[in-house]
Amino acid sequence: MIKKLVLVFVAFITIQSYAQQGTASPYSFYGIGSLKFKGTVENRSMGGLSIYMDSIHINLRNPASYATENLASIPFNGESRPVKYTVGGSQSSLNLKSATNSDKASSTTFDYLAVSIPIGKFGMGFGLMPQTAVGYKLETINSNGDLLNRFKGEGGLNKVNLGIGYLLAKGLSIGVDANYNFGNIQNSVIEFAYDSDGIILQNQSKENNRSDLSGLSFNLGLSFKTRVNDKYEFVSGFTFTPESNLTSNNNRTISTIVINSSTGSEFETNSFESDLEEQGLKQTDLTLPSRLSFGAGFGKPRAWFIGAEFMTENTSKFFNPLYSSIDTKYENASRLSLGGFFIPQYNSFSGYFKRVVYRAGLHYEKTGLNINNESINEFGISFGLGLPVGDLFSNANLGFEIGKRGTTNNNLIQENFVNFQLSLSLNDRWFHKRKYD
Repeated sequence: MIKKLVLVFVAFITIQSYAQQGTASPYSFYGIGSLKFKGTVENRSMGGLSIYMDSIHINLRNPASYATENLASIPFNGESRPVKYTVGGSQSSLNLKSATNSDKASSTTFDYLAVSIPIGKFGMGFGLMPQTAVGYKLETINSNGDLLNRFKGEGGLNKVNLGIGYLLAKGLSIGVDANYNFGNIQNSVIEFAYDSDGIILQNQSKENNRSDLSGLSFNLGLSFKTRVNDKYEFVSGFTFTPESNLTSNNNRTISTIVINSSTGSEFETNSFESDLEEQGLKQTDLTLPSRLSFGAGFGKPRAWFIGAEFMTENTSKFFNPLYSSIDTKYENASRLSLGGFFIPQYNSFSGYFKRVVYRAGLHYEKTGLNINNESINEFGISFGLGLPVGDLFSNANLGFEIGKRGTTNNNLIQENFVNFQLSLSLNDRWFHKRKYD
């Protein structure tokens, strides 16, 4: 039954995501796109809080979770151990607002697929997830209302990870993720030209860029949980991602195009490839900045929990030599998350909703992007439900998030977003010899 649920869920997300961008944010124009993966649905429903680790969910932001002491490491009938796996997707709606205009956009995407396998005091995990997403269509006009440029971009960076965790002592575990990052970013810009009478010329110039990205990175994690007394527990977590590099293989072509004024269709008349080798831009290195996060919380096991987490990222060191702008700079990013959950009665047999996990949280983030001397910040409030399914500690997780990013100051755009997330956190027994088929 669980395997059928996974297949149906993956098929649904794939169909909904087909032919759509991973994001519709105009801020994905900068760097290597907007950050796509911000944790599992359970994390995001608690404001992005990722320090809490339990028996039925995979924590993809802290590899120490692969070996935490919980139900997933307890043999069932002395024969087998449950393996945890999860899949998630999301739908995002944006209301884009400038000082003079407004517009709407939306996207539906696959977010992650992962498996965690307990092996004694060790635990192993592997998964696939989009890291960043690029998806924008922008135009610039002058004071007379004349169209100057048209920008379009798509693509993003994905990650395949393989991790291992080890239970050092009761309540204390460590772990490491090895990540292979890969993907491509494609963008184009059309520069519109006018004659002396202000009439747009038939032939326009278009620049197409493509960057194929690849590289390795690592994430280190530690988790500590201890009982304060017979009723309550203290939980803390720590992760560190060292600085790493991406190799970017770049191509650029310059084309002359004719635009159909009635349909907007583009017809290419001729093109040539720009000599990036001579400019030293054929192959470039992008620095993925180091990241540090830590947090702590307090609660009653299987009843309630509340915690806080802080993340800082050395984004000021990011530089993309192929795309640069005098109006854009990068500053160190940070994020503060507050959140928790509540379970009325986890072992209730009389009421289904008493076993539901109710989650809530909020976050404030400095994205690290600074445009026209304005820092691009984000604030969001989130809610979620963990709905029990099946008979082996599995559940469906629903998340809902509202917030805003950016500002309308200095000709910038403010995004008001509404995100809906859905995931399945499933537990099944592998390597189990069945007595009956």
